[in-house]
Amino acid sequence: MLIQLIIISFSLFAISRLLKKFKVKEISNREFYLWLLIWVLIIGATIWFRKTDVIAKFFGVEKGADLAVYLSIVVLFYLIFKLIVKIDKLEKDITKIVRKIAIDKQETKDKNRT
Repeated sequence: MLIQLIIISFSLFAISRLLKKFKVKEISNREFYLWLLIWVLIIGATIWFRKTDVIAKFFGVEKGADLAVYLSIVVLFYLIFKLIVKIDKLEKDITKIVRKIAIDKQETKDKNRT
């Protein structure tokens, strides 16, 4: 029972932060509704945890909590992969920008000498 209160409290806190970010336009409508859906599903699964067992059995897992852990791990690995790809792209973009600035600076120095 205590863990349910902790999960629901944290989810409500996350929703409040989500609303704050949405109001100041730090996240898009799509991101807002996606995260809102996730947090509402977490609250629902916490309140009606017995119902998750039925869904888990459909997927061949004994308990709903186990299914949630398995799905969470898969999603986390996917998100880590996406972050690594995005970081690599950002590093390449930064390198291009720095290289361009260095070349422009050198060309400006060369023009000033002549």
